Amino acid sequence: MNNVIIGLNAYHGDSSACLVVDGILVAAAEEERFRRLKHWAGFPQQAIASCLEEGGIDVGDITHIAVNSNSRSHFTKKLRYALSGQAPLSLIIDRIRNRKKRHSIKTEFESHFPGRRLNAEIVAVEHHLCHLASAFYGSSFEKAVVVSVDGFGDFSSAAWGVGADGRIKIEGRVFFPHSLGVFYQALTQFLGFPNYGDEYKVMGLAPYGKPIYMEEMREIVRSHPDGSFELDLQYFRHHREKIDYAWSGGVPSVGTMFSPQLMELLGPARRSNEPLEERHKSIAHSVQARYEEVYFNLLARLRETYGLDSIAIAGGCGMNSVANGKIKRNSLFERSYVQSAAGDAGGAIGAAYEAWRGVNGRVPADRMMHAYLGPSYSNSDIKSVIGQASEQFERNCTIELLEDFPTLAARTAEYIAAGLVIGWFQGKMEWGPRALGNRSILCDPRRSDMKDILNSKIKRRESFRPFAPSILREHVNEWFEEDDDVPFMMKVFQIREDKRSLIPAVTHVDGSGRLQTVIREHNRRYYQLIQAFHQLTQVPILLNTSFNENEPIVCHPSEALDCFIRTKMDILVISDYLIMRRQPDV
Repeated sequence: MNNVIIGLNAYHGDSSACLVVDGILVAAAEEERFRRLKHWAGFPQQAIASCLEEGGIDVGDITHIAVNSNSRSHFTKKLRYALSGQAPLSLIIDRIRNRKKRHSIKTEFESHFPGRRLNAEIVAVEHHLCHLASAFYGSSFEKAVVVSVDGFGDFSSAAWGVGADGRIKIEGRVFFPHSLGVFYQALTQFLGFPNYGDEYKVMGLAPYGKPIYMEEMREIVRSHPDGSFELDLQYFRHHREKIDYAWSGGVPSVGTMFSPQLMELLGPARRSNEPLEERHKSIAHSVQARYEEVYFNLLARLRETYGLDSIAIAGGCGMNSVANGKIKRNSLFERSYVQSAAGDAGGAIGAAYEAWRGVNGRVPADRMMHAYLGPSYSNSDIKSVIGQASEQFERNCTIELLEDFPTLAARTAEYIAAGLVIGWFQGKMEWGPRALGNRSILCDPRRSDMKDILNSKIKRRESFRPFAPSILREHVNEWFEEDDDVPFMMKVFQIREDKRSLIPAVTHVDGSGRLQTVIREHNRRYYQLIQAFHQLTQVPILLNTSFNENEPIVCHPSEALDCFIRTKMDILVISDYLIMRRQPDV
């Protein structure tokens, strides 16, 4: 092995690690899966350990540790802002303290892996370059426009340019204090969704409202002919006050981002325990619509400037699957690739890729066409876990070992078609926030009551949030108005009007679905299961939601068993084991 690189997103939400060996992405995982705390922030020690174990690598073998932040980036811009008097001294001091933590990576390694000699070089890579690298080098594009849009990282909130000839050239940025990510985050808080990462709830709520607040939204964030954008800062606090952040050793939290002036413009902010009114739904609709206007203005300028038909997307705003699904429809780009962990977790991969390129002078040959990069467990591992938990379900459950997978897939498909809720735990854990058929809960998309059944049995989440369809890739054009590869569930397409009544459980109120396309080469077991369901029902789609109950997606077999036991899930299929709570009458 010539180069063994650990990539990190540390001391921030969605802390994560990846392992790149000689240019090949071997493993990647987020710390939350091991700590069991959503969006865990801090030093990702357990994710690092998992990646090293998956690769059979010792700490002493690591040649480089790449971090997705470089505090030296844009120093002149930072200095000018500090001297301008726009920010109080306490805010500047707080940011300096946060940066100092990022310089202690080697110390952290030595404390978390005692007795294991570390010889690695620390490589700091600018935040948005990491995002762009994770998308471009992971894609199959030889040349493409690249774009990263998020809250903030290394003093900027957006970066764009071109990836070509094994290199990324950044040609434009938006700097602090302006941010499209902050716009969306602040309005998410305003709507009564205060938790870090709650923006997806606004996306889910938006179709229930009307665009009656567009004038106000265009006042809050303005777009320019060159594609850039700026906030009307009177509606925000982040540029002039110290916002409470918690980034180290637990669940991340962010203080209130919006100012009292926003309430003067839009009315009182909603508390999280208050009911959702029509006003809130229409604000959500207007937020999403304005986000798309600003974002698509940027993409249109990039298409016009560079004349390329491919785009690679990352950054936290790359998680906006509704907007992503409209890129081709709006004639912006013919082909788009969105990193499966588009947010800050994915920066770990971009940092590792950039470090590898810097050392070797060329881009990795690897392409990230699937997200199955986490730990996996053998039948013997699972047998041991079942044995330890046997007292909890030996009276109420039956346990079968079915090592003939076609039989297991056929049986499971029958249970799904009968309306049962299935926990599906297979192979390597997914990288990124989506369950993609290895740590999933699966149901029949044909049942109009399935959303209510899932929420009553397991999820207990807001009624406006949709569930997603996983579809065999070759059938996408029959069921959706667009035909494209969507392996990471990062795009929302319109379901064909004549098909919507056939799959009501995965059809959102506006006729859309956030699809995942499944091919045999990337996930043979999941493909065969959907294929078996298709043979039974003539529907090549399953309802797929994450295997969890208001917690991070399960990682270890013991967590899958715990979730099965404490919820009303009907069946757990865990590797070759089929655990049935009761004998279904099929």
